[in-house]
Amino acid sequence: MSAAVAWGLDPTPGRMPSRTARPQLRLVGPGERAVVPTTRLTRRGRLFITLVVSAAAMTLAVVLASSVSAAGPQIDHATTVFAGQTLSEVAAAQLPSLPISEAVAQIQLANDLNTSQVHAGQQLLIPSSH
Repeated sequence: MSAAVAWGLDPTPGRMPSRTARPQLRLVGPGERAVVPTTRLTRRGRLFITLVVSAAAMTLAVVLASSVSAAGPQIDHATTVFAGQTLSEVAAAQLPSLPISEAVAQIQLANDLNTSQVHAGQQLLIPSSH
């Protein structure tokens, strides 16, 4: 027995002896199952998964926030402004169950009005009074 074999070194000429013991390959028969090594998640993999989940959560939050704000008031009907009529008069006539200031604000929101000025012949959407 040579010294190389006694110390566990590969006596094959031209090959470097391995310092770490590597598992030997073996054939898997048709009835046997191969052992699948477990996958380990690296730091880069965890960072990638965290970024993907965070981006999906932010996208979902933006979609939900925009759908809630885009809902707006429920429109009940439309009316036409007569000559000399003000927005307060329209609000008092169309939404009598609400205080005038709140009725004016709801009509402004429903029609995207920045001011309380209205013109004769203008069509205004009247929201339903809850």
